[in-house]
Order: sequence, then structure tokens, then C-alpha cells
Amino acid sequence: MDCDKCGEDAVMHAAYSGLHLCADHFCRSVETRVRRRVREDDLLPDDATPEDPETWLIGLSGGKDSVVLTEILHDTFAKDPRVELVTLTIHEGIEGYRDESLEACVELTDELDVRHEVVSYEEEFDLRMDDVVEDDPENMAACAYCGVFRRDLLSTYAEEYDADKLLTGHNLDDEAQTAMMNFLEGDVEQMAKHFDASLGAFEAGGETPARVRGADGPFVPRAKPLRDVPEKEVALYAQLRDLPAHITECPHSSEAYRGEIQQLLFDLEDRHPGARHSIISGYEELARMAADRYRDGDGPDLGECERCGAATTRDHCRKCALVEAVHAAD
Repeated sequence: MDCDKCGEDAVMHAAYSGLHLCADHFCRSVETRVRRRVREDDLLPDDATPEDPETWLIGLSGGKDSVVLTEILHDTFAKDPRVELVTLTIHEGIEGYRDESLEACVELTDELDVRHEVVSYEEEFDLRMDDVVEDDPENMAACAYCGVFRRDLLSTYAEEYDADKLLTGHNLDDEAQTAMMNFLEGDVEQMAKHFDASLGAFEAGGETPARVRGADGPFVPRAKPLRDVPEKEVALYAQLRDLPAHITECPHSSEAYRGEIQQLLFDLEDRHPGARHSIISGYEELARMAADRYRDGDGPDLGECERCGAATTRDHCRKCALVEAVHAAD
């Protein structure tokens, strides 16, 4: 098939839009959607200046999503002194997996001349995920442990590097899966938290919700500039741009429920192109209304973890509780 824009050979067909696109126009389309999301979410405030720039910390795993996000943001803001990009790679301690993706991270950041920091579970928590999976003191999936540890380190280092925003490479499929899981679990409060944490706009005014995301919370606010781009398109972009992405599934990945939702969405999208976009569009509106409702209440009282000082509603945060359980099982 020919590209609908220029007549060159098409490399992809987006069933949800009907467009056939060549490599050049496809890549431009992905970049346009990411930059539009940056604008619509007001990631770069009007008061950012070269003397007082925004610091954006990117969670860079070496996978296709974070690599593509880093590449596009660098291309967009490399010459803009109002934005400083910092990348953070977390080594979980998974033999033969993270080592290869770390090489991809180093190759990318060296090529782009972007600051790159590396931290590990072993240095921070004195544990490795391979050992956690073997011991499994809480009888949980590996992803349940790892998600807590990763979120803690991302938040901790976002604060340490004085980041204004924490950016992650969640794509359209990731967000649609989360939306469906919250729907099916009937978890309206979680929808509200999801909206305030990473979906609402950063600045008041315009057509976006009149709220500054993260202004009244203890954590560095998050953003997901890739969330309008389907996963397969992210992978194709990485391939066409010859980016050093390590596209291999984690050997401990075992989120069975999310996997079922993923397959459900694949089937829906196949029969009804555009289903993911529709789900996210409706979900964000409902999540916004839920956030407005729950925000009117007092909310939980947050104190400090007695061990690490992180914000928590308990004496010990979830991360510290899991770390203690893992060491007790040794």
C-alpha cells in the first residue's frame, strides 16, 4: 500500500484512523502525538526560564517505551534551556535481563549526551529480585514486590535530584489496561488517585481541568507523554529510528490478571478499531469527576515511615515492610 500523505511505500496501517503511512510520516505522527500531549498537559510552565529551568526525571529502563520517550523528548527540548532531562535506570537484580537493557540505556544516553544515573535494589535495599522471587515471603507475584520497590526509588530519586516532574513511558495499551482493571474492580477511589497522580493537567485554565497536578501532594508529580501512542507503534518507531531498545519480557513477569485484560483489549481493538482510544477518553473524564469528588474530602492522614521517612498512612511504608519480610526469610 502507498502512504496516504506522500505516495511512498507504507510501513503501517492504523486501523483506528484508516491511515496508511510511510516510515517518515509515521514517525512524524508519533512525535506529534507526544508533543501534543506535552502541550495539553502543560508540562512546561510559563514561568520556566533558562535561569530556573524545569528538571524532568525520566524512568529509563532500556525497553522500547522509555527509550522512545527519551529520544523524542531530547529531540524536542535539546536546544531549549528551560528544560533539563535526567534519566534514571533501576537495576532490579535479574540475572541476564537488566544487564542487557542497561547497556541499551548507556548507549542511548551517551549518544544523546543526556545525564544518566543508575541505582540498584542491591545497593538500596540489600536484595536482588532473583532472590525475592525464590524466597517469596509474602506469597505474591514478582511484579507486586518489584512495583513497590521501583515506585519508591523513582520517587526518592526524583526528590533527590530536585525534579519538577517524573516522566514514565506508559503507552496507550498500558493506560487502557489500567482503566479497564479499575472499571472491572469497581475501584472509583483508585480512578481518582490515578487521575490526580498522572492524568490531570499541570496548569489551571484552558480546556484542561482547572488544577495544578501534584500541588497538594507529598510526591513529585508524574506524567505520561506516550499515553496516546499504541504499544505496537512505539515498537515500530524504535525499529525505524534504529534505537537501542532491549525488547525482551522480564523473566519474572507474572501479572496474570493484567494479561487477561491485555488479551481482552487486543480482541476488542481487532473487532472495533479505536476501542482503546475510546476507553481512555471516557475513563479520563470519569476519573476527573471522581477526583473532584474525593478531593473534597479530608483524605487519609499521611505521616512519615519510621524507618525511611517516606509518606505513609502506617508506621512503616509498604516498601520497608516488604524489605523486612524479604530479609526475615533469608
